[in-house]
Amino acid sequence: MSVKQLQLRAPQQGLFEFTAQVQVLVQESHISEGLCTLFVQHTSASLLIQENADPDVRTDLNNWFKRLVPEGDSLYTHTMEGADDMPAHIKSALTATSLSIPILNNRLTLGTWQGIYLWEHRRRGGMRTVVVHLGQ
Repeated sequence: MSVKQLQLRAPQQGLFEFTAQVQVLVQESHISEGLCTLFVQHTSASLLIQENADPDVRTDLNNWFKRLVPEGDSLYTHTMEGADDMPAHIKSALTATSLSIPILNNRLTLGTWQGIYLWEHRRRGGMRTVVVHLGQ
């Protein structure tokens, strides 16, 4: 069993793939069969397994979420941290802050077109910490 932290830079709103970084940790762990659990330590970002072949998928997801949870809604009372902050919290609540992926033969068992993404919900983003737990 091991627990590591990945520091990921998300310079702006959007989906940022980090599958390769997780796979390196899995390979270094020498775990043949087990489970990889990921957890993002932030309330305005989330994690997602999504298609990694066509970047239009990421664009469409981001645009759809902007329409679903718009900035400037008059119902928001939490506005001190900027117009994008409360929508970012709602987007995070609607998605996932943790993921679990089986490990088999010292590799993540992702499908052919699946990638692991940090989904930054703030316009200006920043450094994000993802905790990676690898166990048998």
